[in-house]
This record gives sequence, C-alpha cells and structure tokens, in this order.
Amino acid sequence: MAAGYAELLRTKHAARLLAGTLVGRLPNATAAIAIMLFVRAEGGSYSLAGALAAVYGVANAVGQPLLGRAVDLYGQPRVQLPSAVVAALGMAWLALAGTGSAAVAYAAMVVAGFFSPPLEGGLRALWPSVLGGREDRVHAAYALDAVAQEVMYTVGPLIVTVSVALWSPAGALLVINALGVLGALSVVVSEPSRTWRSEPREAHWLGALRSPGLRALLGAFFFVGMALGSIAVAAIAYSDDNGGQAVYGWLMAALGLGALVGGVVYGARQWSGAPERRLRLLVALLALGYLPLLLAPGPVAMTALTALAGVFLAPTIACAFIVVDRHAPVGTVTEAFSWLVTFFGVGAAAGTAVAGPAVELGGTVSGFAVPCAAGVAALLVLTFTQRVLVAPGRSRTVTGSVAGAAEAAEGRLVGN
Repeated sequence: MAAGYAELLRTKHAARLLAGTLVGRLPNATAAIAIMLFVRAEGGSYSLAGALAAVYGVANAVGQPLLGRAVDLYGQPRVQLPSAVVAALGMAWLALAGTGSAAVAYAAMVVAGFFSPPLEGGLRALWPSVLGGREDRVHAAYALDAVAQEVMYTVGPLIVTVSVALWSPAGALLVINALGVLGALSVVVSEPSRTWRSEPREAHWLGALRSPGLRALLGAFFFVGMALGSIAVAAIAYSDDNGGQAVYGWLMAALGLGALVGGVVYGARQWSGAPERRLRLLVALLALGYLPLLLAPGPVAMTALTALAGVFLAPTIACAFIVVDRHAPVGTVTEAFSWLVTFFGVGAAAGTAVAGPAVELGGTVSGFAVPCAAGVAALLVLTFTQRVLVAPGRSRTVTGSVAGAAEAAEGRLVGN
C-alpha cells in the first residue's frame, strides 16, 4: 500500500492539497491540548480548561456545517481563507488577554471555534476531481487522508509542547494558528480549489441531514469524538502525577502514532463487503482498546497502552469517510463531511467537559472511564441503526462524485 500511497501523492496537486490541509487544520487538531496547557499555566482549574475547550468545540461544531454549506454554494477560496484568518485572530485574542476575564476568554473561544475553516470536508470534496474520479483511488485517498491525520495528531502535540518549552503556552497558541493560516492559503490558491464547484443540489432546509443513514453515522461519531476528547483531559491528570507536561506530550503522540500504524495496516488491502458492517466491527475494536487505560500503570507502560488505544481510530475514520460518501445527498459533499467533523467535535467537547469533573471527583481512573463508556455508546448507536445504515438507494456515492468530476473536467460546473 506504500507504493499505492506514493502513486497517489505523485498525482498533480495531491501532495500539496493534503499537506496544506493538514497544516491548515493544526489549530483545530491541537486546540484542546493548547488550551489545556495555556489555562493551567495561567493558574486555571481543570474545569475551566475543560469548559473553554468545550466552548471552542461547540462553536466549531456549529460553524463547520454552516461554512461547509457556504463552500458548496460559493466555492472554497471565498470561504476557507477568510475564516482561517478570523479563527487565528480569535485564538490570538485568548493568548494576549489571558484568562483573567472569563467573558473575554469564552468570547475568544467562540470566535476561534466558529470560524475554523472546513478544510477537512473541502479536501474530501476535491479528491474525486484530483484523482480522475476512479473509485478505488478515491477510497485509497480516504485511507491516506486518515493516516496523514494521525501524523498531524502525532506531530501536533509535539509542536505544542516544544513551543511551550521554548517560548510559552501563549506563544504556542500564536505559532500553531499562524501555521494554520499558511496552510489554508496554500490550499485555496491551488487550481483544484479555485476551479471546484459542487454538484447541483436539491433545495432542502436540512441539507445533508435529510439522509437517515448519515444521521445514524453522525450519532455514533458523537461518541467516538467524546472518547477522544475525554482522553486528552484524563491524560493531563495522569501526567500531573507522573512527570508533567513532557509525559502528556508523549501520551498524545503515542495515541496518534498508534492510529497511524492502524491506518497504514488497514489501507494495505482492499476490503470486501459493505463498509457499514465493517464500521461496526472497527468501532467495537476501538471501544475494546480503551479498557486497558483504566490500569494507569507507569509512564512507559501507559505510553504503550495509549498507542494500543489509538490503533483502530484511523481505520474507523477512513471507513466512516466511505459511509459518508455513500449516504450524502447530491450536492452536499462538503456539508456532509463537515457535519461529520461537527458531531466529532461536539462529542470531543462533551468529552472534555465530562472528563474534567470526573477527574476532580474520582481521580485519573475515573477520567479514563469516560472514553470506555463513550466507545460502547458508539457501538450501540451503530447496532441499533442497522436498518438505515445499509447501501443507499439514491445518494451522493463515489459514482456520483465520478460523474461530478467528469462534468467539472468538461467545464460545465465551473461558474454555476
């Protein structure tokens, strides 16, 4: 599969779009970690740190589908870059103002979260046209996308912790968000981003959410996000008792590294059968991987267990991309993927909000009990919605993407 990934990256524009999107998403991907470290350095409590991260996550969850729908209607450059700049200004506001005024801190999080650009959904909307509309290559790109995200989640925490060590937690916020603006700029000035237009869509106030299969998937991914968000808080509590910020950075990096390895292995073969059924199995394995964290052993063993907990994350995400593509109504591609980001983000925000009090009331083990419960909840949602999570009768599948890509190549969609 490494050769297949290399072939994809040699495709014109592919490497640039992937790299630009990953760099552009660094502020969002590291927000929980950066906010937590900043608030703790300012003398704030776990509850305040979790609450600010939760406000950021909720604001991001509200903004992503709205900005995604705007991208589908008006194109990528008009939405992605301006929103990236405003989001960076919001986070700079927090870094410079501090947490002395709770109202100011919460307002900064609303601005930074809401205007975080929908680069993730935008990239997945671009893959069919960039890769010539071939279904096998698009699915491989989804797997590569999930693997590359884990590189970001591995490197991102290290960038934050290094920036904190060399400068300060406030400096880390500024550095990460400056990189985010540069990444968004790299994407929107590219030819595929400038010329891409969504397929014609049926006017409906629910947009992508009129698909019952998509709604079921989003419900499950709320709890997947909750698991990941709560681990970030529980890991800080563990690190405070076992070596400090350096241990926390290694735990988060190990989580991303485990997911990266899992994603590479998952992408090493072509999978048969319905992706909806495969997703249930992957979520079950993901939930199972969280259980050993309750042991909370020493730092070395805990780092290994954290890596194990991340192994099935990237495969779960890659499989979810395919399910979204199969169930999203025509003309709602960016919005549909943005809804996935939204529900994941809301879940992560809920996880940070719940895990903070859990740690304060019951200690580190109680914090790690939250992702265990969230993983089980995600599996239950997928199990009880099997009837709607079947092969869609009429939706925006990869076949639809191929048709849209062909039209775009002929120039019929540009300017609509």
